Amino acid sequence: MVNNPTIQSSLRLRAVVAGTGSSVPAKVMTNEDFMKIVDTSDEWIVTRTGIRERHIAGPQDTTATLAAQAARNALERAGMKPEEIELIIVATVTPEMVFPSTACFVQAMLGASNAWAFDLNAACSGFVYSLSIAQQFLSSGRYRTALVIGAETLSRITNYKDRSSCILFGDGAGAVVLKAVSSGPEGIMYSTSFSDGSSWEALKCQAYGSRHPVSIPLENPDMVYMDINGREVYHTAVRRIVELVNECLEKCDLQVEDIAMFIPHQMNARIIESVGKRLRFADEKIFINIDKYGNTSAASIPIALDECCRTGKVKSGDIVLLVAFGGGLTWGANVIQM
Repeated sequence: MVNNPTIQSSLRLRAVVAGTGSSVPAKVMTNEDFMKIVDTSDEWIVTRTGIRERHIAGPQDTTATLAAQAARNALERAGMKPEEIELIIVATVTPEMVFPSTACFVQAMLGASNAWAFDLNAACSGFVYSLSIAQQFLSSGRYRTALVIGAETLSRITNYKDRSSCILFGDGAGAVVLKAVSSGPEGIMYSTSFSDGSSWEALKCQAYGSRHPVSIPLENPDMVYMDINGREVYHTAVRRIVELVNECLEKCDLQVEDIAMFIPHQMNARIIESVGKRLRFADEKIFINIDKYGNTSAASIPIALDECCRTGKVKSGDIVLLVAFGGGLTWGANVIQM
């Protein structure tokens, strides 16, 4: 049991990114592989989604093992030990099991004995929601350190007979270590989050839960898989993401030119490109890696952020804008100075 005293400080505390990490399964599934199981083509998939390949969990991979490895990589980059972490949040819609939480498994795998841990389910918006929550704990002085992870094994709930959706998803995990500091970069400058539960049917996976329990045969066996209304999601996502970006710029007194890198949830390259044009982001400031990973839900933004940091696309002092839209419906954003 952890009982951390409140940090006493007369200075404003900032939740700063100390390290990033990611982990994806070794197995890669290309568009050519999909051509063997559904009626599709590489050109059809790339034109409509931008995806060329995705990583798929093997028998040895679980959401927790991927999350733990991403966390280890983030801790290494931060130069920290697991025992220094006080809070662990895992954002996922594909948990290790119904309970305990995936975060508890990760805590045990890491040996983060001084951390309390919990999961957060906000679908593709889970990571940006989790950053916002961790920010509050650190900036208030309640904790000094946090580990925020987005991790998914979406292949476990993908219907590989549905050619319109099965091509979209991949597996993986990304993580960031946050530290509370009173000097240096601003860290998380602003966070905002929204939900619209009345539109839940646009993006859903209905079984198994209390509404459709495992003890009662399903009316439709495919309810165990993800189901997406692509057209509705496309139009709503573009509108909401544009609104989010404009809010973030206004609240932070920033211009588009001040953003070093725009890192959106990797749901569809066409959506990202449409948003970028409406907001007048320069192409080189919009990060897209969906071609290599597909849509990894809550894992996509931290995987992308880690890639940006490792490759030098994002450097110390840069301002990045993270934006996500997902099932719920949910949407949210974070503005971070690295």
